[in-house]
Amino acid sequence: MSAVVDLTLLSTTFATLFVIMDPPGTVPVFLALTSTMTAKERRAAARQATVVSFGVILVFTLFGRYIIEFLHISIPALQLSGGLLLLLVAMELLTGKAEDPQPSSGGVNVALVPLGTPLLAGPGAIVAAMLAVQESDGSVAGWVAIGVALVAIHVVIWAVMRFAGVIHRILGEGGTTLITRLAGLLLAAIAVQLMVDAVFVFIHQQF
Repeated sequence: MSAVVDLTLLSTTFATLFVIMDPPGTVPVFLALTSTMTAKERRAAARQATVVSFGVILVFTLFGRYIIEFLHISIPALQLSGGLLLLLVAMELLTGKAEDPQPSSGGVNVALVPLGTPLLAGPGAIVAAMLAVQESDGSVAGWVAIGVALVAIHVVIWAVMRFAGVIHRILGEGGTTLITRLAGLLLAAIAVQLMVDAVFVFIHQQF
């Protein structure tokens, strides 16, 4: 089995992505961003967000090193920009703007942005996938392990968002509003932490 798939790399990659992407933690954010949707629209959003996240991370897994080198982008810069995007989303959740109904023709598809990216396929997940590729040393077993880990974590993420509607019915409108505010606060803290870490890396590189 180890000749076909690197079990150690598989387990470490899955665990790392699980901690970074935090499937349970996406429930309040998903409920907040899809609070005006019907059950059918929420299921579609869960599916679209999962596909977008998988696609973005897969692209960076395969071509991330070349993309970053070609655009002359550093990892801290990628992390700082992701933190800024998350902070904007957090402010919308905290002020209640995310609860306002958006016309389907003119509104942004939240399944793509910010759910698919940068919430799920964020800088942390992208960097983790790129580091896993480096650890694989280009071996077939390593690539298989990374592929299985990516599929597995996204199956978990889809399942969590798919059944978030059950949680929504249990909580009701008041509970969902409360979770929206808490999610905004947590997202703001995560965004600030991402930006602070990036700034410290920039300072360390300069000195």
